[in-house]
Parts: sequence; structure tokens; C-alpha cells
Amino acid sequence: MSTPVTAGQIVDTRILRRFMWLSVAAALATMAIKGGAAVLTGSVGLLSDAMESMVNLAAALIGVWALRLAAKPADEGHPFGHGKAEYFSSLAEGSMILVAATLIIYTAVQRLIHPQPVEQLGVGLLLSTGASLVNLVVSLVLRRAGRRHRSIALEADGRHLMTDVWTSAGVLVGIGLVALTHWQPLDPIVAILVGGNILITGWGLLRRSGTLLLSSSLDAEDVARIRAVEAVFAAREPVHFLANQTVQQGQLALVHTFMCVPDEWTVGRARALAEEVKAAIAAELHASDVYVHVQSHSSHDVSEEPLPDKPVAPGA
Repeated sequence: MSTPVTAGQIVDTRILRRFMWLSVAAALATMAIKGGAAVLTGSVGLLSDAMESMVNLAAALIGVWALRLAAKPADEGHPFGHGKAEYFSSLAEGSMILVAATLIIYTAVQRLIHPQPVEQLGVGLLLSTGASLVNLVVSLVLRRAGRRHRSIALEADGRHLMTDVWTSAGVLVGIGLVALTHWQPLDPIVAILVGGNILITGWGLLRRSGTLLLSSSLDAEDVARIRAVEAVFAAREPVHFLANQTVQQGQLALVHTFMCVPDEWTVGRARALAEEVKAAIAAELHASDVYVHVQSHSSHDVSEEPLPDKPVAPGA
């Protein structure tokens, strides 16, 4: 016996798309500012910074597309909805971060081989600082919204913008050192170091996105909440619970819990308790689809230790 219940409505993706359009606007603004600074100064660091803003723009547009796709309702071919579309967006973000870092390092190496003087450093520093502040504010907003709404697309874009902030910080350090020491190679050397740091960030994002695409289980905190709810019912009624099966699918948490009841219970009594359990678990999660599978004590040893919680493939 299993019946789904959904609690905690999934956030309207129109709200999430507004956040992503904010990222698009930030990318356009910073691309123009940094591009102008690179032209004025001739700095390879600022040029690499402007190149990353172009990648930010492409990534944000992909995020808008992914959120639009994720908003499509469940259908016959996708009974659990299209929430995993957000993971494709985060994979694209990670890939673009790697591409941007590679371009930054390549451009910096070329400047080391063929050095050129950096000019109008004061203007370049001022423009780059302004663009960095824009990215910093938007990054913090996106990451907070991503965590609050369980949107990996927003969180990934926020992380992407934060790498841009670190890039800009590195560039500013490089330009400042050139201004103080008049040693031109410092500019591309700092750009190479920043590019290496961005490579690490991009790889981490790709790895996390890939894990979630493989139907990763809920995090330990959510699993503990589920177990606490089960413990309350097990203390109140002559029932016990076996291992849960969980999976995070976009904003939606899928939960399968297995409850063993006394053999003499009627179907009606077991079903009524199952409804209580479902409602209690769903109330603990942001947005969920909860299934309680009812089994008899005789089919399982009452003293059986709960098995480790494990993920379940959508549609199982």
C-alpha cells in the first residue's frame, strides 16, 4: 500500500527565473565595464576578466532555459516532473568555468611570452573594482536564493559569479603590483594563478552536478529529520520502520519509507497511520513526494536493525 503526498509547494520557477535574469543583467554590465577597462589599460588580467564575464552571460542564459524546462509539469513520460533540468544547467556552468579558466591561463602565458606594457592603471583599477562589487552582490543574492529554494541552477550561477569576483580580486592585485614595482610579468603571472583557482572551482561544481544526476540521496540533515519522525511513531504505536529510500530531484525530495505493522491490524487502521506518517515527514521537508509502504511484522523480523538509507531511482 503506498500513496504519495506532496507538501511544501515547489517554488514558482518564475521567481527563480527573475533571479537568473538578474545574473544576465549583471553579466552584461560587468562585461561592458571590464571590456572597457581592458581596452584602456592593455592589461591581460582585465582582458581575461572580461572574457569570463562573457562566459557568465552564456551560463546565465542557459540557467534561464533550464529553469523554464524544470517548470514543466509532470507528464506521462516524466511522472516525477522535469526538475533535473537544473542539473544540466549546473553541468554547463561547471564546464564553462573550466573553459574560462583555460582561456585565462592561455592568454596569460601568451602575454608572458610577448610582454606588453600596462597603461592607465588608475582607471582600470576603478572600473574593475566597480564591476567586482556588482558581481559580489549578485552572487550573494543568487547563492542565498539557491539554498533557500533548493535550486542548484541558482546556486551554481552564484558560485560562478563568485569565481568572477576572485578573478577580479586577483587581477586587481596584479595590476596594483605592476603599478608599485613596474615589473610587467606580474600581471600575467597573477592571471595564471587566478585561472588555476577557477579550474578547481569548476571541477568541484561538475562533480557535484554529476552526483545529483545519478540520483543522490537526501543530505544527512534531511534523513535525520525523517528518522526522527519515524521514531516518534514507533514509540507511540507497535510499528517499526526499515531503511528509507530517498532521492533529491531538483527542488523535489522523493522519499520511500517502509513501515511494518502488526499482522492483526486492519487495512483501514494501517492506512490511517500511514497517512499520518506521510504528512509528518512531508512537513519536515521543503518540497516532497512521500510514499509510505505498509508491510506486516511477519514479513520482517521485528528486531531487525534498520538498513542504511539508500537512494532510489525516480519511478521506482
